[in-house]
Amino acid sequence: MADEGIFKVNFSDKALRAMIVPLFLEQFLLLMVGMADTLVISYVSEAAVSGVTLVEQFNVVMIYLFTALAAGGAVVISQYIGHGEREKAGETASQLLTFAILLSCFLSLAVLLWRRELLTFLFGSVEPLVMESCVTYLGITALSYPALAVYNAGAALYRSMGRTKTTMYISIGSNFVNIAGNIIGVFVLQAGVAGVAYPSLLARTLSALVITWLCFSKTNEVRYRLDWILAWNHDLLRRILSIAVPNGVESGIFQLVKVALSSIVALFGTYQIAANGVAQSIWTVTSMCTTVMGIVFITIIGQCMGAQDIRAAEFYFKKLMGITVKMSVVWNVLTFALTPLFLNLYALEPETKTLVIYLVLLHNTFSAFVFPYAGALGNGLRATGDVRYTMVVAIASTGAGSSWPTSSVSSWREALWA
Repeated sequence: MADEGIFKVNFSDKALRAMIVPLFLEQFLLLMVGMADTLVISYVSEAAVSGVTLVEQFNVVMIYLFTALAAGGAVVISQYIGHGEREKAGETASQLLTFAILLSCFLSLAVLLWRRELLTFLFGSVEPLVMESCVTYLGITALSYPALAVYNAGAALYRSMGRTKTTMYISIGSNFVNIAGNIIGVFVLQAGVAGVAYPSLLARTLSALVITWLCFSKTNEVRYRLDWILAWNHDLLRRILSIAVPNGVESGIFQLVKVALSSIVALFGTYQIAANGVAQSIWTVTSMCTTVMGIVFITIIGQCMGAQDIRAAEFYFKKLMGITVKMSVVWNVLTFALTPLFLNLYALEPETKTLVIYLVLLHNTFSAFVFPYAGALGNGLRATGDVRYTMVVAIASTGAGSSWPTSSVSSWREALWA
């Protein structure tokens, strides 16, 4: 093994732990926001659970788009930091914020204007009570898209600097607000679906405001500046989008296919929709290790490439992949073992809970051994600037794996709606 001391960019085991552990806790807490909605709303009705979980699958598409944009910015910021160009890194972060605000406001407005038509197209065959829950939940959570985009932009800056404890503390506060709001909204105000939607909106808005305020701090080595935010730097935006767009297309298509496949479940009934929704929220948690390590890959490999230290990049590729696989196996086994205990918190029918366990077992088996090479490794390649290869491979594999189910959905819809 190479001596890390000879590299321009060095991350000791202690430095890696200091980056990974807070980031792991942060991502876990962020995922708890969505899971808390599902958990609390399960005490309202199966139809409410189905509505919330169906919309969350669509919201994940938006979240991945904002994450892809932030990842593109993080790669460029990390490379500038590695090269020692702090001012350029700050300008990049500021331009990322500008574009994130514009894109998210446009998407939020579009979804708000056509939410019923969108939901009818995606889940038109669901029961009327489920559809009304979908419309209510989407109408409120779509307002949080700008907050999500702004938070991701700010978090990208802090993660690029390796300061993951800050975003972890913000996640702790966000979860406290969300969970407390859910309890009040559902059990005290008895507001149903709206009772879990508004706390999520509030929690995400507070997170966005806090991270943005921190990113303006003059104590940061890299920070926002108002003149950079109000400007429009074509070259920097082009560089960010050259990584973010292929990544966004890749992630967006994958998530849209998942939404389309959910239409198959929507044909079955309310219990199956609820089971699939709860299982998906657990799947997101089980995939978390790979998501966390993907962010670490971007920071470390990005800085290595910025410093033009190819040997260091190769070394950390191997080292981080080993950590990712070990973490993934342990975490997937642990989450499956805890699933039956976790389901006891839900007010669901026994057959729904049994179906959830089967779905989680199937997912975790593949997630433990396969997803690290699809997720974290792909982010490492993106950090080097290699985005086309990962996009082509991801789209081709997604299309090959889902072509039959999605075509079946289309034919079934035509038959049902004729």
